[in-house]
Amino acid sequence: MEDESLSELFWSVARLLRHQSHASLQPWGITPGQARALSVLARHGTMRPSELSEHLKIAPRSTTEVVDGLEERGLVERLPDPADRRATLVELTGSGTTVAGKIRAERGAQGERFFAALPAADREDLARILAALRAADPS
Repeated sequence: MEDESLSELFWSVARLLRHQSHASLQPWGITPGQARALSVLARHGTMRPSELSEHLKIAPRSTTEVVDGLEERGLVERLPDPADRRATLVELTGSGTTVAGKIRAERGAQGERFFAALPAADREDLARILAALRAADPS
């Protein structure tokens, strides 16, 4: 551990979590980006694709691809925006709501298993430290 920097340790743990996250999505056949979109829609509700792009911090073209993939799987649908006939909204379907909930539950359980290696006090400290780092990010 003495030879590894804090940054290297962090990224190695992030890689482990990312691999576990990819594996947890396999039953639904969706990508991590699609899972993030489902999560945003479940948390914030129906929105325009441009809003979804902002939440996901990706280009509008990439959001279109994410929404296309979710729509093909019947997890979201595009609806006309009643406030602007030229615009569309993206909304979770019933299946999308169910899948979003199952993914959230699986990821929660996965996180519990992963962080169970740490004593409760260390988990609390880690959560506090990560929240502080996230809050300090100016972007």
